[in-house]
Amino acid sequence: MRAANMSVPEAVREIITHNRSIYDCMKMDVINYTALAVKIQSEVERMLGGSVNLNTIVVAIKRYADSFETKDDVKEVSVLKNARLSLTDGIMDIRFRTNDLGNNPSSILEKFSHITSDYEFFRLADSFRFLTEDVEDIRRLFDSFPQSEDMFSTGLAKIKISVPRNENRSDVVSYVAERLHNNGIELVNAFFGQENIVIILNEKDASKAYEILRSEIAR
Repeated sequence: MRAANMSVPEAVREIITHNRSIYDCMKMDVINYTALAVKIQSEVERMLGGSVNLNTIVVAIKRYADSFETKDDVKEVSVLKNARLSLTDGIMDIRFRTNDLGNNPSSILEKFSHITSDYEFFRLADSFRFLTEDVEDIRRLFDSFPQSEDMFSTGLAKIKISVPRNENRSDVVSYVAERLHNNGIELVNAFFGQENIVIILNEKDASKAYEILRSEIAR
């Protein structure tokens, strides 16, 4: 999730999209908006980097919930109709805290870029994430970090979704998550870049997920 230039509604959508149980309860209209706002207020504030009025979060939740009432009609034209997809398997997710890089973060990033230029990089509020090919040279690069074994998630694949600028990317992620969930596939994570969305899945589900999403584009 990104922290820069994010609005309260965008933060609320991302939190709900990444929490399958909350998302399902909202779709079934069995959730108390105020109670949910209290639950997620601290996370919204962390993402935005400042205090947020509880009522503002409640309004954002309600507006997101209202969008479900018309979504079934809208889905006759897939939100992925004009999207482009690419699938890459054998992916490793590397996550580390900002202070893990010490006083010279550019040094480790330069070493990383010398090994491969094919990676996704995301700057979060208090950490960094790399999505890259699972190769031994990259593993060795991070072996010197404390708790390095906890930094890696492997056996993953990524599907990059490029959508037109006028598409609401949070809507695309919730749409994709629902489509895959209905076919027995759960997202591991999702990241918003400047020009695309990257969804992370278990490698065993990647081919099936790709075909499901590609069929949505062809509709």
